[in-house]
This record gives sequence, C-alpha cells and structure tokens, in this order.
Amino acid sequence: MTQPNAIKYVAYYRVSTQKQGESGLGLEAQRLAVSRYLQGHPGEVLAEFTETESGKQARNRPALLKALELCRKHRATMMIAKLDRLARSVHFISGLMESGVHFVASDMPTKDRFMLHVQAAFAEEEARRISQRTREALAAAKTRGVVIGETGRVLAKRYRQEAIEKAERYRPVICVAINEGIRTTKQLRDYLNEKKVVGPGEGRWHLPNTHRTLMRLGGVKGMLKASEVPRADRKAKSVSSLKKEVNSVRLIYYIPKTNVKPPGELEKDP
Repeated sequence: MTQPNAIKYVAYYRVSTQKQGESGLGLEAQRLAVSRYLQGHPGEVLAEFTETESGKQARNRPALLKALELCRKHRATMMIAKLDRLARSVHFISGLMESGVHFVASDMPTKDRFMLHVQAAFAEEEARRISQRTREALAAAKTRGVVIGETGRVLAKRYRQEAIEKAERYRPVICVAINEGIRTTKQLRDYLNEKKVVGPGEGRWHLPNTHRTLMRLGGVKGMLKASEVPRADRKAKSVSSLKKEVNSVRLIYYIPKTNVKPPGELEKDP
C-alpha cells in the first residue's frame, strides 16, 4: 500500500534513434538506473514515458510534454537516468528549472542548481562536438566519392543497371557464338576463353560469371524440358540418362543479331 506522503515520480526515458528504441539498447540501461535510484528513494511511480528523439530537438518532444503535464498536475518529481537524457541544451534545462517542475537524475541526485547548469553545459558541448565530427566525416566521405543519402534499395537499383550496361559489351561476341552453334553455358564459357575474350573483372570466364552475363542480357531461356529434346534422341537414350542431360543443360536464349562483329574481331577486348 502506498504511503500518504510518499514521493510521486514520473519516469522519463529517451533514446536517440528508432533502432535503439526497438532493440531496447540504451532504454534498458536507463530503466535499470532509475530502478536502482528508487530502491534508495522509495516512492510511487505514476507513469513512464519513452521518447525517440535527438537530445537537441527539445521542442518536438510530445512524450516529454505529457510527462511535464502529469508532474504539474500531481506535483510529482520527474525521474530521469541521466541529465542528457532530458536534453542537451542549457537553455532548455534552465527553463525547466524555472518552470517549477522538480526533476532528479539518478546519476547526480544530490547536485544543486549550479551543478545542474554546469552538467547541462557539458552535455550541450558534447552534442555540438558530436555534430561537428559527423559533419566532418560526411564531408570526408563525399570527397572520396561516397554517395550520401541514398538508401540500399536505390543503390542496388543503380548497381544493377551498371552491371547490365557492362554485360551489353559482350552481346556482339555472344551473337557470333550462337551463330557458330554454341548452345549451352558451358560451351559459351569455353568459347569465350578460347577466343581470349577478357571476362568481367579482367579475368577468365567461368560458369557463374558466364551465367550472370546471360541473365543480365535477358539471355537464359531456362532449363531444357524433355519435350524440347528431339524425338530421335529420346528414343535412343534411356529415361534416366535423358533426365540427367535435361537437368544439366541450359539453352542460350536467342539474342538479336544486331551490330554483330565479324569473327576476326573476337579476340579484341569488348
């Protein structure tokens, strides 16, 4: 049963990012700090409020406003884990102290008003330095050619388009290979290596990069079906051997014969 004269508390927690809020990182540590303080300073916790917002954005804090309103209504003390969880602004902390709402930080429960101002000034300076270091790091990354602000989905789309454009360089030589009777990915790999066509990454051709190039050109039709095997072949082979062949062969889809280079130019780098 709560004592009539027990101190009333309103707990307030803040995390800087949505990821921290979802994972509990930082939030659990704040709750633990508040819980330890309450063990030595028992009282009634009226409510808990959790905010996901930067410490510098003191104005856009709906959970904090609700916590302050509840404190005024019940003459309660706002309980926080650390002063910088409340705000990183000397002006905001000073205004809060003048508003009449009493608050206490579990990491500095006995500090007077002067020391609260000093601690707030340290928190504000720390926020300024973090912001400055972030700007410098972003500027340095930008000079190295790093694209700032693009999401993973946007980058993936851009890289995929670049890969398709690189694959287009091999379309002429692949067209010639098809005209010469090349029909499988393995045959195409051997053909390109024999003609000394430099593969992606300035290396030799292997089954994986040959297959990827065909896919980027829209060039792999898919697995060869049994119905597509000539009837004479079906009669001559057993069912088991036919299935093995069908499952191992990939046909090259027809690629338009536009801008086909003469066979004499195949040895040149595309």
